[in-house]
Amino acid sequence: MLTIERITKSFDGQVVLDDVSFAVAAGTITVLLGPSGCGKTTLLRIVAGLEQADAGQVLLDGSNLAGVPPFRRGFGFVFQDYALFPHKNVADNVAFGLRMAGWQAARVRARVEAALEWVGLAGFGGRAVHELSGGEQQRVALARSLAPAPRLLLLDEPLGALDRALRERLVGELRPILRQAGQAMGYDAGITAIYVTHDQAEAFALADTITLLNAGRVEQQGTPQSLYHAPRTAFVARFFGMHNLLAAQVISHAPPAVRTAIGALRVASIDQRAGTPVTLLIRPEAAQAGAAGVNVLEVKLLDVSFRGRFQLAAVQAGAERLLLEFDSARRLPAPGETMTIELQPHLLLPLAQDAGA
Repeated sequence: MLTIERITKSFDGQVVLDDVSFAVAAGTITVLLGPSGCGKTTLLRIVAGLEQADAGQVLLDGSNLAGVPPFRRGFGFVFQDYALFPHKNVADNVAFGLRMAGWQAARVRARVEAALEWVGLAGFGGRAVHELSGGEQQRVALARSLAPAPRLLLLDEPLGALDRALRERLVGELRPILRQAGQAMGYDAGITAIYVTHDQAEAFALADTITLLNAGRVEQQGTPQSLYHAPRTAFVARFFGMHNLLAAQVISHAPPAVRTAIGALRVASIDQRAGTPVTLLIRPEAAQAGAAGVNVLEVKLLDVSFRGRFQLAAVQAGAERLLLEFDSARRLPAPGETMTIELQPHLLLPLAQDAGA
């Protein structure tokens, strides 16, 4: 449906987006994810037509949107700060875009009622905006954006102003809302959306596809599962909270092995040739207590934190400190004592080094 081709954008000589490309399939949610300042919002504004790219193009169903003003693109936009009209009630806020588009009054009333029902606010039409909670105001903003049947919905950190509990609730409800609204408007798979966030939990819960940005460039794209289970670089691993990253060098492919500061370690597979420097990710669930096979290490237990279904143990392996997960029922030594562990090869991933590493 939507294709972003080699978008580049600079402000005052500072490159904000550098050769960014990705595609959004009809009826899917693509999340633009990354740390603050990586270019997510600028890219969303370019898609909306609120900013012009220095190079590249935005295609909708194969047609270039260059020169098409925002109001003619047929896109909806949901902002973090709601952007509601404080002097209008809920129904008039939702109806605003429909009236601007010249809809007849009876049709406007029917669509406003439907849109409020989609977002769980049936019967709220006569309420004043200032009477609503933050979550309810964001639902009104979402209803207003959905009401005109947008070809694409753009959401820029829409839950950022809400507390954690409310964010988690709305994240769980957003996919069903977009599916129900889209199907009611004739989009079989639901509303197509691009969602901007820096929160990985939101991204995992919402996305069909994630585009992870780093300093204006695409670091990795794919499903939430593929980014989490198969990060390609140390940046991706760190971003998703995996910090057991060791400098390493490829030793061989048969068997696949790397050399690290804590010794030579077997891995499941290696793409890089022998002698290549890599970064080895040791996933926190890689360790098993006891010596049962390859990659057996003697480590010192530094600290243990109970996390419910698992224990998070900080251990010292040579000069390296690792955070490892063990089953919560497993009896571990006391902090300060040593223990033997095995690192499972299929959970050790040689990654490409970050640029400049």
